[in-house]
Amino acid sequence: MKKTNIRSLQSQQVSRRTFLHGAGVAMALPWLESIPVWGARSETSREPAAPPKRFATLFMACGINSDHWWAKGAGEDMELGKSLEPMAPFKSKMNFVNGLFNRSAVGVGIHPGQTGNILSGAALQKGAELRGGISVDQMLANHIGQDTVQPSMVLGCEQPITGYHETNFSMAYSSYISWQSATSPVPMEVYPSLAFDSLFENRGNMRNQSILDRVQEQASSLSRRVSSGDKAKLDEYLTSVREVEKRIDSMRRAQEKARERSVDRSQPLATMERPDNGLPEDIRDHMRLMCDILALAFQTDKTRVATLLLCRDISGLFYPFLDVRSSHHPASHSDQSDAYERISRYYCSQLAYLAGRLDAMREGEGTVLDNSCLMFISNMWSGSKHDSTKLPLLLAGGLGGELETGRVLDYSDKGDENRKLCSLYLSIMDRMGVSLDRFGDADTRLAGI
Repeated sequence: MKKTNIRSLQSQQVSRRTFLHGAGVAMALPWLESIPVWGARSETSREPAAPPKRFATLFMACGINSDHWWAKGAGEDMELGKSLEPMAPFKSKMNFVNGLFNRSAVGVGIHPGQTGNILSGAALQKGAELRGGISVDQMLANHIGQDTVQPSMVLGCEQPITGYHETNFSMAYSSYISWQSATSPVPMEVYPSLAFDSLFENRGNMRNQSILDRVQEQASSLSRRVSSGDKAKLDEYLTSVREVEKRIDSMRRAQEKARERSVDRSQPLATMERPDNGLPEDIRDHMRLMCDILALAFQTDKTRVATLLLCRDISGLFYPFLDVRSSHHPASHSDQSDAYERISRYYCSQLAYLAGRLDAMREGEGTVLDNSCLMFISNMWSGSKHDSTKLPLLLAGGLGGELETGRVLDYSDKGDENRKLCSLYLSIMDRMGVSLDRFGDADTRLAGI
């Protein structure tokens, strides 16, 4: 932390609850060294509060290619399997976790029963009435969400599906991983333009005008008041917003046309195929934008809790850019194939991309990634066997030094009572200041984490 004149800071203070405002828009600020943007100082210190801790889940359905999903060693010397190669730049900032399982998702039938409780550990009810449990992201949001404008951000890259699976579980369990209560999933935003608008409180016809144009005067004034280092950081942030905004513009137009198409056809958008439904035809564009939006949300402290469902259970996404002919779910039934290895590696690259975006954002003595925990998880180990007796799981980021990184943690031989997924959630919540006696099926913390 650079030393600054306290009186000057007080006269120029930009509260964490203050945004750059323009016509119909409010733009939150990233962490800056020369002004106390994290809010009130503590009673015992004149220094601004420490950067916040954040938690995000990235979900991929139907498992991975287990032949190439492995790691050994530690730190920069860690060796990674082929599917994990995208995470090579972050070996010292990640943990490869093997052997955890979700007891309530084992032996209950395939797909929805293995998915709807991935973040809750709750037993799911079959039939017409939904009943499971609150997910870890929403538990965190309930406890720390009052500190941010949005308690949580729930994004997805694929529309939810309705109906029932052959196992008599609702397909809602296959479509949602974030649950605000035992009976209610959190609405998931799948349209990048709407997710972007919520990030900047961008409303009405003003959306046709650039956000940066509307806050230009305040941004210029702020730029003259901060240190040279913060000026460069602010310029970089504004440039990043502009770049995302440009990509959003074309998708906004596509979404508007999709709404008109929906009315003309008398068909709900949710039942239409992409790109007719206004979602990006190329899933790479969709996922990249959602990661960028999540990164901006964390950088500006708009929220500290997020989930991103990259693909839902029984997914119909296609990957022509990977030279894979089958859609995701059928491809997972050949999970040991080269084709599915490419799919596994592609999804790992989404985690790596988000980690890279956050790691490039300086914050205090470290980066936004250093102050976050990103969790990548799937609902099963093997798609061909529908095996959920252990789950693929990666962690990236150190939660402000609370979480040791650069490790391979193997719980596969520790016994079922000592390898519960919900024990990991209890440990993560502890490190974020949320201490519970029990969560899901666990009442003990995960050893060694």
